[in-house]
Amino acid sequence: MTNNIQRQPPIPAVAGIPDPIRDGIQRGWQLHSATEVNDGDRIDADVIIIGSGAGGGTTAEILAKAGYKVLMLEEGPLKSSNDFRMDEREAYRDLYQEYAGRMSKDGAMSILQGRCVGGTTVINWTSSFRTPEQTLQHWQTEFNVEGMSTEEMAPWFERMEQRLNIAPWNVPANANNAILSTGATQLGIDWQVIPRNVSACWNLGYCGTGCPTNAKQSMLVTTIPGALENNGRLLYSARAERLIMEGRKVIGVEITALDEFYQPSGKTFVAKAPHVVMACGGINGPALLLRSKAPDPHKRIGKRTFLHPTTFCFAEFAETIDPYYGAPQSIYSDEYQWQSVTGAVGYKLEVPPLHPGLTSVLLLGHGHAHFSDMQKLPNLHAMIALLRDGFHPDSEGGAVELTADGTPILDYKINDYLWDGVLRSWLSMAELQFAAGAKAVRVSHVDCPWYDNWEDAKSGIAKLAFRSNAFTAGSAHVMGGVAMGEDTTRCLVNSQGRYHHLDNLWVFDGSVFPTSIGANPQLSIYGMACKQAHQLIDHMQAEQRS
Repeated sequence: MTNNIQRQPPIPAVAGIPDPIRDGIQRGWQLHSATEVNDGDRIDADVIIIGSGAGGGTTAEILAKAGYKVLMLEEGPLKSSNDFRMDEREAYRDLYQEYAGRMSKDGAMSILQGRCVGGTTVINWTSSFRTPEQTLQHWQTEFNVEGMSTEEMAPWFERMEQRLNIAPWNVPANANNAILSTGATQLGIDWQVIPRNVSACWNLGYCGTGCPTNAKQSMLVTTIPGALENNGRLLYSARAERLIMEGRKVIGVEITALDEFYQPSGKTFVAKAPHVVMACGGINGPALLLRSKAPDPHKRIGKRTFLHPTTFCFAEFAETIDPYYGAPQSIYSDEYQWQSVTGAVGYKLEVPPLHPGLTSVLLLGHGHAHFSDMQKLPNLHAMIALLRDGFHPDSEGGAVELTADGTPILDYKINDYLWDGVLRSWLSMAELQFAAGAKAVRVSHVDCPWYDNWEDAKSGIAKLAFRSNAFTAGSAHVMGGVAMGEDTTRCLVNSQGRYHHLDNLWVFDGSVFPTSIGANPQLSIYGMACKQAHQLIDHMQAEQRS
């Protein structure tokens, strides 16, 4: 290694809450901004891991504890609990891709993804589900995915549940989430408590802005410290521009150091290793492969990218809801999810927190009417439906493309098949909200008024017309684009996560999902990455013996 890096000075914790990242820096962790690397330098490792979220963080800890020299690369900045002030403006600027403004190509879909050390695990709402059995079976049948049945994945999920303290939330649901359980009970619809990856949670409700108490067991406070404690190394503000390839081998990664404004600093360098793991997500991962001109004989890179297109339905209640306080998600219903695996689109029902900045966008509208709606925030509730895309021939997802400067954009359109699911989801949510006692309900479509009874809502919502950008749709779940399976004509990585057309490139994140999964994806990624990281260790040990 030829670079010289100056250590950051110790930074004291605040408010009496230990900050494991700052404590680790003080103890000498190898954790630095990429701008501290000399221009033109080379860094060597046994394994390079691109991305530090659910897949990258999990993999880094496992490989580092196995004795490998691990280098983690993270495009985003380093922020930790002392930086988290429950402030939407700061969080969207510092922790989200494109300042929380990432959109689909036509501007109709808002896409929330993390961009920071720890990735989306730092800013998600902690919901943690195992991959549904129906999804795993579909992958096996349709894509020849091997070794990932419910029984085969169970021990890996259990291992990560123990590592991240994942368990059903044992505190009564806040008023916001209780509306879903109340309405479902009134209608005889099944509902369940959501498992969450938290420990000693303060129940603040601002999970989306970073946890100031380190209760959320994100990669930032669990596996990344685990890797750094075992001689792992992390460079943040380090954008992987392209893979360096020779024949069927990836020999390194070209890296751009980003400045404090997340722009290129002028410094570039390379990292080299015998094995490279991509864990940079369902948009940035395909984009890296496209920029690198990775071998792709069947033109599959970035294709079949899925979102769980998410619809919204708002309700006003006479009583105070305070939808910004308390565990953001604790109740769900799969009543409409698996009525048909491959037929009409199914959807999972959950409840989001409503903080002012996010709510002002989701509510649509403008002028006095919008101002009036925002004044009702303490009495507002929203329900969301996560549409399960990718299981039907008319649900092929989107495609990741590169813009002129090499940055990614996702071309994803709502078609007639998905629009049918949008309408049905709105009707399901409105009925539940009225059953729970709502005084008025409105779906997130510009033509939709507030309805004060279920019959009028049922009639009116069914007549809403499809127009692009006329309704709110978004997602925090990006999956696919580097599909997994043994069919090399349709899939880019095998069931162990190794790229079919390169010998030493591995992909351990949600981009390998052949479809969406029908559940919040973080635990699916944890369990899969845990299994695949151990398989990678077996592979490397076999190489060393041969």
